[in-house]
Amino acid sequence: MTAGDPIALHWWKAVPNFGDAISAMVVAHVSGRPVTHAGAGKADLFAIGSIIQVARRAHQDARADGVKPWIWGSGMLAPVNRDFLPHVQIAAVRGPISAALLQIETDSFGDPGLLISEVVTDVPERSDRIGIVPHHTLVDAAAALAADLGYLLIDPRGDAAEVCRQIASCAHVFASSLHGLIVADAYGVPNTWVTPTGQGHLKYHDYAAGVGRSLIAPVAMGDIADFDRASAQPPQAYAHGIKRARAALKTTFPAPLRAAPHMASA
Repeated sequence: MTAGDPIALHWWKAVPNFGDAISAMVVAHVSGRPVTHAGAGKADLFAIGSIIQVARRAHQDARADGVKPWIWGSGMLAPVNRDFLPHVQIAAVRGPISAALLQIETDSFGDPGLLISEVVTDVPERSDRIGIVPHHTLVDAAAALAADLGYLLIDPRGDAAEVCRQIASCAHVFASSLHGLIVADAYGVPNTWVTPTGQGHLKYHDYAAGVGRSLIAPVAMGDIADFDRASAQPPQAYAHGIKRARAALKTTFPAPLRAAPHMASA
């Protein structure tokens, strides 16, 4: 692979989901190079997503081509076996829980989704509307609630850039989608964690710990109507943590995957 070739990036794409789709956008922005999707076993890089377990399954043994793919800002859904670590290179992970479970020493934490506000910059002015960003498996239930409350349903299966614009335009966002919360943080939009039905909480707490955010317990979908939005911790309260995570992500992006200086400025 030369500095002008596309980066072979793995992201989850079995179902359309903006939180996974923005991985290619962010990696292209930070690297200065084009990006193409690759299967887990042929990837140069794993970035946005709870995909460390995917990297582990694909790299329990050394690759025949000798490539040791990078992990940059990825997280996990549950603890994983560490047997794959000799066959990958870790630049950064989503948060300190991932680092502790992998038993790696690093203070470089952050989800690359925090950088999306540098990529999708043509966002509308903030309005007074309230948005709901459900997990992609909960869209129908959220649609009924949004209609009843007069809230904006933000479908995570839609065009990734447009989903980001919709989030950025809201006065407050309720999200069971992790990247609904992260993208809201990226744009400084107050947001509230909604119960992720059928999913564990590890990935949410991992992200929050990485930016110094207080994320104690989610709000049930049925309690959104009565939730006191003024009680939510605003992103400004942990803005330093977001700034620190963004800086760490830029600093730790793998140098071999960056465009040559003359290419990045072209």
